[in-house]
Amino acid sequence: MHACAVRFELFIPDCHSLKQKRSAVRPIVEGARRRYKVASAEVGHLDSWQRADIGVSTVAATESHVRDVLAEVERFVWSFPEVQVLSARRSWLEEEED
Repeated sequence: MHACAVRFELFIPDCHSLKQKRSAVRPIVEGARRRYKVASAEVGHLDSWQRADIGVSTVAATESHVRDVLAEVERFVWSFPEVQVLSARRSWLEEEED
């Protein structure tokens, strides 16, 4: 089993309220869930207007499949012109031996 999470730090320059921010972030979070069958949520900067952190995670039988899925998700997040991706950090889950 292979599991990985990626945290995207986003900047939304044209956002001037939490409502505007949610309308920019929601299509990313829900679109990633729907298109790539991953877990995704807004996980940081919840009270900031122009900043957001989005977490996405997936589990698969092979490491290559996890890498392929997360590469597609990264391209998807970068495709939104209204947000700037400041960083994307991956964290792999280490499997414990019995």
